Amino acid sequence: MTVRRIEVGGARPYVVEVGSGLLGQVRVPESQVALIHPADLPRAFVETVQARLSPCVTVEVPPRDECKTLDVFAGVLSRLAQAGLPRSGAVVGLGGGAATDLAGFVAASYLRGVAFYTLPTTLLGMVDAAVGGKTGVNLPEGKNLVGAFWPPRAVWCDLDTLATLPPAVFREGAAEAFKHGLIADPTLLGRVRDPEFRPGGQLLEETVADAVAVKAGVVTRDLTEQGERAYLNFGHTLAHALEAVTRHAIPHGDAVGYGMHYAAVLSRARGGADLTAQTLAFLRWQRPAPLPPLSYADVAPFIARDKKADAQGVRFVLLRALAEPYLARVPEDVLEREFLTWNLGVHALT
Repeated sequence: MTVRRIEVGGARPYVVEVGSGLLGQVRVPESQVALIHPADLPRAFVETVQARLSPCVTVEVPPRDECKTLDVFAGVLSRLAQAGLPRSGAVVGLGGGAATDLAGFVAASYLRGVAFYTLPTTLLGMVDAAVGGKTGVNLPEGKNLVGAFWPPRAVWCDLDTLATLPPAVFREGAAEAFKHGLIADPTLLGRVRDPEFRPGGQLLEETVADAVAVKAGVVTRDLTEQGERAYLNFGHTLAHALEAVTRHAIPHGDAVGYGMHYAAVLSRARGGADLTAQTLAFLRWQRPAPLPPLSYADVAPFIARDKKADAQGVRFVLLRALAEPYLARVPEDVLEREFLTWNLGVHALT
């Protein structure tokens, strides 16, 4: 069995391990541990980790983005306090990206910060959410508006867990790997849609590891998003708006797929790369959840609250060329006009 190790540097370095059978090998130095996992996670995963860690408390939370609320966050904190988890203890997040986002924010907040470890069990969690130290929950006004930067002490990506995912959920996670291809490593673009990029496939391990390496490199250089880390949000400005306006009827990875195409349309309109054929081809492969009828007015309020906004307004991540991202302000009339172009393109897929 091979295990790939990707180092994430910075003030608090850690290692991401990618391989098979890692749930059964996890080990942390802390003797008192709180294990947080979503309710729909296979019981075998939970029991395997419990046997390794003997947690003082195990907290089950709602699945997917249902767990990323202030009410759930407060409830988990109370459970840890009732169990008497000390500052010398640790929080372990097991599950998809939403659960690990929540677990990390709990770890950052409880007793003003305890050790955090994460075991992502979805493709989206492995290549994006679990790496980089962004933690948080959502508000009705938008995605990830409350949170903290709190890097984990270690990340274990057990590829065996991906075999339990429905194909649509696996394809959803592929959006983040495809995004890493657009902004940094073009070799990922073809691999993500290769038939061998699948649970048990020959390209799975190296593709996941290479996608993780893209994010690891960026967050090593810019943990708190003062510069290039913003490039990891390619496609996410519209994606988060789509999630909010549909009340999460569009899953995150599907929304990112749609959002990447909008960013590609805007890039072309602003004189940059025309990668719209590639983003449409990815959407055809991904087969995301269908969108309801939407106008620009529906998404504009959520776009305005995007976390890349500053005193001068919203900034979009665009592409000058493949693997050459940049931040740009786009006039409102262009955003609205190109939204119509995007709308026609994505609805022609169905």
